[in-house]
Amino acid sequence: MRIEHIESFILHVPVTGASIADSTHSITHWGVVGARITTEDGTVGYGFTGTHAHLPSDQLITRCIDTCLAPLLLGENALDTERLWWRLARQPALQWVGRAGITTLAHAAVDVALWDLRAKAQQLPLWGLLGGAVREKVRAYNTDIGWLSLSDEALLRGAQTAVDEGYTGIKIKVGSSVERDLQRLRAVRRAVGEHITLAIDGNGKWDLPDCLRFCQAAEDCQVFWFEEPLWYDAVRAHAQLARATRIPLALGEQLYTVDAFAEFVGQQAVHWLQPDVTRMAGVTEVLRVIELAGAHRLPVAPHAGDMSQVHQHLNFSRTPCTVLEYIPWIRDCFEEPIRVVDGHYLPPQQPGASTTPTPQAWSRYRRPSA
Repeated sequence: MRIEHIESFILHVPVTGASIADSTHSITHWGVVGARITTEDGTVGYGFTGTHAHLPSDQLITRCIDTCLAPLLLGENALDTERLWWRLARQPALQWVGRAGITTLAHAAVDVALWDLRAKAQQLPLWGLLGGAVREKVRAYNTDIGWLSLSDEALLRGAQTAVDEGYTGIKIKVGSSVERDLQRLRAVRRAVGEHITLAIDGNGKWDLPDCLRFCQAAEDCQVFWFEEPLWYDAVRAHAQLARATRIPLALGEQLYTVDAFAEFVGQQAVHWLQPDVTRMAGVTEVLRVIELAGAHRLPVAPHAGDMSQVHQHLNFSRTPCTVLEYIPWIRDCFEEPIRVVDGHYLPPQQPGASTTPTPQAWSRYRRPSA
C-alpha cells in the first residue's frame, strides 16, 4: 500500500451550547485538525489531533503536515506504521525544532491515519487489528455535564441526568476557588449518591498549597481521581501531593512522550495514566504508555482529545484501559460515531479507526488549512 497523496484538513465543530469553560480555557468550537492519506489502490485513511479551534495555530499544524511530514511519507508502504513512526520522530530537522507541541500534534494526525489505513487493509476495526476485544463493553464517564461555566443548578441537573441515562461515572471541573469548588463537589456528591464514581479535573490551575488545602477538605467526598491538579510538568509537586492525600492523581493530556509518563511513574507522582493519541505522536506512542502502565500495575483512562473516536479501540483491546471519557461534541461528524448505551461504550464494527468524516461534516465544518 504505497502512499500516493497526503492532504491536511481542518474542521471546526461547535461544542455543547454556546460555549464551555474550565479553569484555564473558554471555547466555542473544537478543532479536528488532521491528515487524509491516500494509497495507490485508492484506500483513504484519516487521522486528526484535537485543538481549541484557533485557525492561525491550527494552520501551523497543517503546514507541518504538508511541508515537513508528507515529503517523508510519499511512496512509502502505509502498512509500515512502526518504521514510519521512527522516520518522522527522529528526522533531524524536526527533532531540532520540536519534540513536543506542533510537530507532535502533526505527527499524531499522520500516525492515526496510518493505523486507520492498516486496519482498513485488514478489513478490521482497529481494536481487532490490535489483538481483539478483551471486554464486551467499556464503562464511560460523562465529562460534558461538569464545566466550570455551568451554574450550580445546571451542574446538578446535568449530573442527575447523566445518572438517569445510565452513567456510573461523571467528572466535574474545579480550579475556580477552593471554597466554591468544594461547595459544588459536595452538592454533586449528595445529588448522585455514593455509588457513582465522581472525578474532578483542575486543568493545571492550582499551586501546591491550594491543592493540599482542597484535598484535605475533599477526602470525605470519595473522589475517584483528581486530574491535572498542578502545572503539567511539575513532577516533584505531584509527588508531594500524592504523598499527602488519599485522593488518586490522574494526568497525561499535556504529556507528549512515553519518557514524560515514565518520569511521573518513577517518582510515584501519578496513579491514573491519561495518554492521548491526539497529544502524543498517535496510536504508536500511546501503546507504549499502555505497556508502561501495565508493567507498573497502573490503570489507564485515555484523555479524549479525539472525543474517544480512536481511544475506544484501545479500551476494547488493551487490559489497563478500564474507563473512557465521554464528550459528544464531534461524534456526528464521522461515518461510525461513538456509541454509548446505558453508560457504556459499544465496540465499533466498521474497518478502520472510526476517523472517517461524513461528507456533510466535511462540507459544513471545513476551514482553510493554509
